[in-house]
Amino acid sequence: MIVIKPKKGKLLIAEPSLTGDVSFNRSVVLLAEHNEEGSVGFILNKPLEYNINELVTEISIPLQVYNGGPVEQDNLYFIHKVPHLIDNSIEISDGIFWGGDFDTTVRLINEKIIDDEDIRFFLGYSGWSSLQLDQELSSKSWIVVPNEYESDIIQKSSVAFWKEKMVELGGNYLIWSNAPENPSLN
Repeated sequence: MIVIKPKKGKLLIAEPSLTGDVSFNRSVVLLAEHNEEGSVGFILNKPLEYNINELVTEISIPLQVYNGGPVEQDNLYFIHKVPHLIDNSIEISDGIFWGGDFDTTVRLINEKIIDDEDIRFFLGYSGWSSLQLDQELSSKSWIVVPNEYESDIIQKSSVAFWKEKMVELGGNYLIWSNAPENPSLN
C-alpha cells in the first residue's frame, strides 16, 4: 500500500482498530491544516441531531450540523465551496474553503443563494498537537488518502462514507466494511 503523507486537503480514514474511540470510530476527517505546529480537521460523516437554524436563530434554513471533532464542541465551524461569495475564506485545497464572514454567510443562506451543496457546518473540530498526528499514523490509527472528490466532498460524505472508503481500500479492509460498529455486540 502506498503511504501518503498528511497534508491539508487530504482525508484521514480511521483504521478499524479505533473501535474504542468514541470520537473517531469509523470517522473520515478532512484535514483543514497540517504543519509543524499541529493539525486541524473536521469529521465529515457524523451528523448531529441539530440543524443550523436551531443553533443560530438568525438562520431560517434547516441545514444539517455535523460533529467536527472533540475539540471546542461549543463552537461552530464551516467549510464551503463558494469563496467568491464569502469574504475572508481560507483555502484548504481543491475548491474547499474554511470559514469566512459569518454575517454574509447567514444572509446568503437565508436568501437561498447558499445551500447544503455549498456549505457544511460543524460543532467542534479535530485537533492534533505538533507531531501527534504523525505518531498516530505511525501507530496505524489512520490512513491518509487523497480527496478525490475535491469540492464535491460536501455532498459526498455521509454516514456510510467510512464503509465506502473501506470497500475502496479493499484487501483486509473489505472485511471491516460489513463488521458491526461495536464488534463486542455481535
